[in-house]
Order: sequence, then C-alpha cells, then structure tokens
Amino acid sequence: MSNESTGRLSRRVFLAAGAAAGGVLAAPAVWAQSAMANSTELETPVREIVQRNIMSFTTRRWRDHFSSLRGGAILCDTQSRCVHFWSADQSVYRIYPSSVPMTEEMTRRGRTRVVQKVVGPSWSPTPNMRRRNPEWPPYVPPGPDNPLGTHALYLSWQYYRVHGTNDTRKIGRRSSNGCIGLYNNHIQELFSYARVGTQVLLI
Repeated sequence: MSNESTGRLSRRVFLAAGAAAGGVLAAPAVWAQSAMANSTELETPVREIVQRNIMSFTTRRWRDHFSSLRGGAILCDTQSRCVHFWSADQSVYRIYPSSVPMTEEMTRRGRTRVVQKVVGPSWSPTPNMRRRNPEWPPYVPPGPDNPLGTHALYLSWQYYRVHGTNDTRKIGRRSSNGCIGLYNNHIQELFSYARVGTQVLLI
C-alpha cells in the first residue's frame, strides 16, 4: 500500500472512530459522513463500531422545515439520528449526533417547543416504562447514574425531552424510550443556544 493510500486510510479511521466516540462536533460533521460511507475500507474493529452507531451527518436547510427562525429552531431527525439547531439570527448552525427511540411505537413526530430548561435534571420512569421494566427505580436524582445526563430541554409533550446521557454507547443508536439523547458536551452547548419557546420539530 502506498504512503498516500495509508494516509487516506488513517484519516478515515480517525474520523470514523471520532464519530463513534463522541468527538464529532458541528464543523467536521460532513467529513464524518464521508468516512462512514467508505467504512468497508476500514480496519475491522472500527468498521464494527461504525455499523453499530449509524449516523448520517447531512446538512439541512431550515426553510425546508420551518416557516421562520423566530426563537431559534431545533430539528430532531430520527432517520439520520442527528439534531440540527439554527439560531434566530442565522449566525449559528450546529449538527449533533443523537440517540433515537428504540421502536416506531415509541417514536413521536411533529411540532413542539422547549418549555423548560433544567441543569442537573432528576428522572422518573413514565407509567409505560414502569410496566415494561418494573424493576426500575421510581426516581433517580441528578448525578452520574441519571439517564438524562447533565442538562435537559423539556418539551411541551408530556414526558418528552432532548437531554444528555451518561451512557455514551447510546448515541447513534435506536436506544431510547422516546426521548432524543445527546452527548453531555453537546447538550450543554445546545442548552446554551436554546431558550424557552424555541421551536422543535421531530421527523
């Protein structure tokens, strides 16, 4: 293999591993998509990671989904498993890898909005979660064992959140009970941009 080919492979391995490990920020998102598209050329351990955490970092136009950016806009794409954010003045556009609901039955789509912002959220399973998992505790305080991570954006739909996670293995997977999960550093950034009233669309 030539030095040039080795260099290309090394860059692909680096980018794909970064995407699976949570090192992907908004700027290199499209590069990560290219690396994943060529995952057949990657070494086996990295290829297996990419297959388990499938995300599609495709930029989108806000006008295709929102009539305006008043208050900012959050798009949660359950197919590509990414969250997009546009600021009201269009100076900020971010793409974050996310977890999505485990099944279609748990997936809700449509328009909602941010109604509350919480740092260090507590968590209680919903009645449906308790029926499915009776062994779960009725309440989990803020901290490293909390499934909502460090920050949460509460939506106008009851029980639905865009939140962080302390279990980074969930990102890029169908792994949630209905909510949208982000890496803690990403929800912290989104939390700083979003405000109560920010419009949210799940597709």
